[in-house]
Amino acid sequence: MLNQLRPAIFVFAVLTLLTGVAYPYAITGIAQLAFPYQAGGSLVTRDGKVIGAEIIGQNFDSARYFHGRPSATTATDPNDATKTVPAPYNAANSSASNAGPTSKALIERVQDDVAKLQAENPGAKVPVDLVTTTGSGLDPHVTPAGALFQVPRVAKARGLDEARVRRLVEDAVEGRLFGLIGERRVNVLKLNLALDALTG
Repeated sequence: MLNQLRPAIFVFAVLTLLTGVAYPYAITGIAQLAFPYQAGGSLVTRDGKVIGAEIIGQNFDSARYFHGRPSATTATDPNDATKTVPAPYNAANSSASNAGPTSKALIERVQDDVAKLQAENPGAKVPVDLVTTTGSGLDPHVTPAGALFQVPRVAKARGLDEARVRRLVEDAVEGRLFGLIGERRVNVLKLNLALDALTG
């Protein structure tokens, strides 16, 4: 029996060392050398302090800032551990709402969001990404149309010329990877930092 167990234990130990130790350390080391910024979490700093990550959205609710997409992430209810409460952009609990297109709660939430946005920018078509969530709930980007839609509100709140804010958005548009992959997009955190730099 020991003759049968010994090879199994040996293979288990070797594979554990290879796939559980050597491979992860090797890949981490290569990533740190080749892509240190991305491997470190793509952290964004200002005045020496980390203020966010380029790849994880965050909640901006002031009229003075561009807003990201709605987020359906949740956190444990501090009053009842068996329940959850909304916690937008909770990176510890990436998730979607899982509400289907016939969900009454989803339809009402989208209709409310559309009404608020139409009041903010009357006459303009509301971009779909400003009222729909992503699968992760952590998307750091909006479409160029989603950012441009917000220009009048941001310009008014900051006392800036709309054309100047529009140029800032247009300069912040990121293209497709290799010109083929993905969609044109605007990183909300980077845009808001550029906005702060513009207004001092």
